[in-house]
Amino acid sequence: MLQQGFSASKQKLHKTRDPSHDAFKLALGAAALLTLAHVLANLLGGCMCVCSQEEFQRASPNRQLSVACLIFTWIILAVGLSTLVIGILSNNKSRASYGFTHHHFLSIGGILCFVHGLFSVAYYVSAIAATDEKK
Repeated sequence: MLQQGFSASKQKLHKTRDPSHDAFKLALGAAALLTLAHVLANLLGGCMCVCSQEEFQRASPNRQLSVACLIFTWIILAVGLSTLVIGILSNNKSRASYGFTHHHFLSIGGILCFVHGLFSVAYYVSAIAATDEKK
């Protein structure tokens, strides 16, 4: 009886180590949508470049907010895509052990996609407000 329980838990553990095709498809879709959202936010928001610290300090609050959100979207894009790619690659092969390198990268990447969306919307709104201020 003990051996049957051990065998059942071993089979269950083996199933969790196998790569998941659904997770692969979802992560690939999330990476594609993250990239598309970033491109659209930058195209629709326009160019809010600030060349110096003095120019940034003299800029209106809406323009400062849009530049800050733009910088955060680029950082979140880099970190989010990196975690999704690491998650895709670690999901692609069977894992013999559960280490930090294989732990929750896909879920962290998905959360960063939502955070990127929030900062992209904030960037778009503040960039449009900053553009309307100039007129």
